[in-house]
Amino acid sequence: MFHPTDAERFFFDNNGYLVLNRLLPEDLVNRLIETLERVTAHRRDLEEKSVPHTGMTRIDRANTRIFYILDDDPLFLDMIDYPSIWPYVTGLLNEHPHHHASDAIIEYGPEGRSMGWHIDGHDSGYRNLGTPIPFLQLKIGYYLSNMTQPGQGNLCVVPGSHKAQYKPVPEDLIQTDLFPGAIEICAPPGTAILFHNALWHSHGPWRHSHGPRIMLYYAYEHPWMIASQEHWGYPKAFYNRLSPERHTLFHGFLFEPPEHRWR
Repeated sequence: MFHPTDAERFFFDNNGYLVLNRLLPEDLVNRLIETLERVTAHRRDLEEKSVPHTGMTRIDRANTRIFYILDDDPLFLDMIDYPSIWPYVTGLLNEHPHHHASDAIIEYGPEGRSMGWHIDGHDSGYRNLGTPIPFLQLKIGYYLSNMTQPGQGNLCVVPGSHKAQYKPVPEDLIQTDLFPGAIEICAPPGTAILFHNALWHSHGPWRHSHGPRIMLYYAYEHPWMIASQEHWGYPKAFYNRLSPERHTLFHGFLFEPPEHRWR
């Protein structure tokens, strides 16, 4: 079946997100978890020793979030144009998308932590472009851990909020649980969640400890944009190792010699 289907386009356009259950096969999920755990341990060691390294590494006790992951392991680079997701990226956003950003999360709570509602994008989420905010970035979150039960930090969204003229009220944004209209996405490992840059979203509440929350995030933008410093955040050797097909996911000036092309 061709994807995205008309039904998927309709759902995404109206709700601002789309859930693709079990998009990644179990063996790939297991390899991604193993790779991420190894890479995260190495990143934590570098950060704790103040050793300079590509990207950013944020440590909060046992929780870790790492940014700019494409050069940490070839498997993470392979996910940038994973065949099962690629028709959705080109079909929903742009026929010639560019990579925008990548990061990964391994976290364990704590229970009772506050939410973190926000929209994506520079300049306060592109609000200076007016409302509704244009569709400029497509973000994809991959559940690697089992998130079928609520209360495990699941991704939460407010369906249709990408078209909203107003922000949620401050009282709702500071709650430690969902406010009316918000939903918690419960899904098995390997599920992909695609969403619009202007969709209000947050990590979910932690009510119990059923294991870690493990996620990968990849984001894409239009080829005429440079909206993330990750574009030039890798060493030259990384860009020059890319296949010719993957060159088109990055700006030509990053390569040596530079490629003179419009996308």
